[in-house]
Amino acid sequence: MSDPCCAATPKVPAADTTDTAPGTLWRVREFHYAAVAALLLAGGYGAGLTKGPEAVSLLAFAAALAVAGWTFVPGTLRRLRHGRLDVGTLMTLAALGAVLLGELGEAAALAVLYAVAEGLESYAVTRTQRGLRALLELVPSRVTVLRGDTPTTVEPPELAIGDTMLVRPGERLATDGRVDSGHSALDTSAVTGESLPVEVGPGTEILAGSVNGTGALQVTVTATAADNSLTRIVEIVQTEQARSGTGQRLADRIARPLVPGVLALAGTVAVLGSMFGDTLLWVERSLVVLVAAAPCALALSVPVTVVAAVGAAARTGVLVKGGAALEALGRVRTVALDKTGTLTRNTPAVVEVRPAPGQAAQRVLDVAAALEQQSEHPLAPAITAASSGDTLSARDVVAVPGAGLTGRVAGSTVRLGRPGWIKPGPLEADVARVQHEGATCVLVEADEVVLGAVAVRDEPRAEAYQVLVDLNRLGCQVALLTGDTHATASALARRVGIPADAVHADLRPEDKAYRIEVLRSERPTTMVGDGINDAPALASADPGIAMGAAGNDVAIETADVALLGSDLRLLPRALGHARRARVIMWQNIGLSLLVIAALVPLALFGVLGLATVVLVHELAEILIIGNGLRAGTRTRLRLPTAATAPTVRLAEGLKRAPH
Repeated sequence: MSDPCCAATPKVPAADTTDTAPGTLWRVREFHYAAVAALLLAGGYGAGLTKGPEAVSLLAFAAALAVAGWTFVPGTLRRLRHGRLDVGTLMTLAALGAVLLGELGEAAALAVLYAVAEGLESYAVTRTQRGLRALLELVPSRVTVLRGDTPTTVEPPELAIGDTMLVRPGERLATDGRVDSGHSALDTSAVTGESLPVEVGPGTEILAGSVNGTGALQVTVTATAADNSLTRIVEIVQTEQARSGTGQRLADRIARPLVPGVLALAGTVAVLGSMFGDTLLWVERSLVVLVAAAPCALALSVPVTVVAAVGAAARTGVLVKGGAALEALGRVRTVALDKTGTLTRNTPAVVEVRPAPGQAAQRVLDVAAALEQQSEHPLAPAITAASSGDTLSARDVVAVPGAGLTGRVAGSTVRLGRPGWIKPGPLEADVARVQHEGATCVLVEADEVVLGAVAVRDEPRAEAYQVLVDLNRLGCQVALLTGDTHATASALARRVGIPADAVHADLRPEDKAYRIEVLRSERPTTMVGDGINDAPALASADPGIAMGAAGNDVAIETADVALLGSDLRLLPRALGHARRARVIMWQNIGLSLLVIAALVPLALFGVLGLATVVLVHELAEILIIGNGLRAGTRTRLRLPTAATAPTVRLAEGLKRAPH
């Protein structure tokens, strides 16, 4: 039996690979009882219309009341034993009162309609949970593993850490793993929301549910089927769906005192009416008022919306930790972005090689790569990857802390390092220009003669410019928070269109948190970072958003919102989705309060009877459930046009940025 509709939040079962949620209304248990009760109720009225024995009608009404009441009366009595009042209490008292007044048919009709409402709530909640659990269906039912040298087909639960999976082209990954051999491109769109295939090779960590492309892979299992990234995501979402946002707390604050308030109002109507008029009439009206003021639709208005919206977000690569995070995301008007790994790809690459007069660019790069092959500096992979492949060999390589490297290459004494340690000579202007553009410059010298300069830079993501345009059209201001130098941060900001006064550089983690507090004092602010070294800022924001969190336990557990993929376009989509869900929440709250405000006076003055009030309440619930389920639809982000978008100043470089 489902929770009464006045429960604070829908019950959310633990993740399970078995889909028990009803796919159709008829599979909902409450509807079975309601259908049987409705037939009995119709039989009772039919017996009355045909002038049959009154006992037949009464028996049919009593049976209908018992069958429909079984869906909510036992649960109501259990909660009453613990001192909890809810809408089920009001409905039980109203049905009991109608029976005492001799209106057995009215009592049965009330119970039938309320059972239907219970079924609608159960269907709405489980339907959204069913969509979320569909993520688990991305895991194949069988997987091929190597046991010894023999390929063996097993079920995913039989996989153990360290097993080697054979993943053929077109197959899905049964669990998380690390590529041992083979190269391919994975479609991760169903898991992370990434729109483009992801190239993988030996050493690459890959996630459950991804679809292999054209190359066969051997993958070492790094997580069991019960504890992989996909399972953890579903479990976290289902647990966090019970968290309440501001709208839910408002609904609770109104609904909880409203139940005893309604009881007091009904009692007052009965007592005062009996003192000045027909006792039976005013007792009956008090029962109608009891039902009219029930906050059933109000309590249901937010939970259905939250469950639907959070589930839909998870299916598109955005993990939202419940109603509180969803509503906070919908209020965001300032987006603070980390630089490395968020706006940039976090993969430095050689962007320019400037040879000195009389030198060849390829020789500059090959000499630099010869030294960097024996270095653990973060820029070393970028330089070695850009070399010709016929890399020279270096010997006697020594690292000079804070300066660079020395060694011998092809009989010459060579050095590689920062400007200042090596004098740029004729390349001084080029070095200054490259540094102004945000690149790191290293000079290469052989036998005290400058060969050239190599510029390395962490390039912005291809989609960064368009994402910032989309955020602008959503009315969001953008700020850049980074620990890099002002020169590097400003150069990146010019390329992607962030205003110069919105760039905050040379920040330590605690400085980022302070800057977030300053921004929050002006407008609701979110921080987008990697979820680890940006943790203080993420915790200070409302909410914090972890970028590229799939497979990252720390990010998924600590962030309010996690973008599971590394595609930055998930950010404006998530903001648009949350805003739409927030609008739907407040639509539902407003409608439910309007229904109560309209029904109470009509019931008090006898305009509406008990059956009519119940019918209007249940129709309102159907409307609210349907509206709430709209938050679970996957809609494209509809951005305002440039003419109607809120004006947010961008840097002059915006017009020059690549599209």
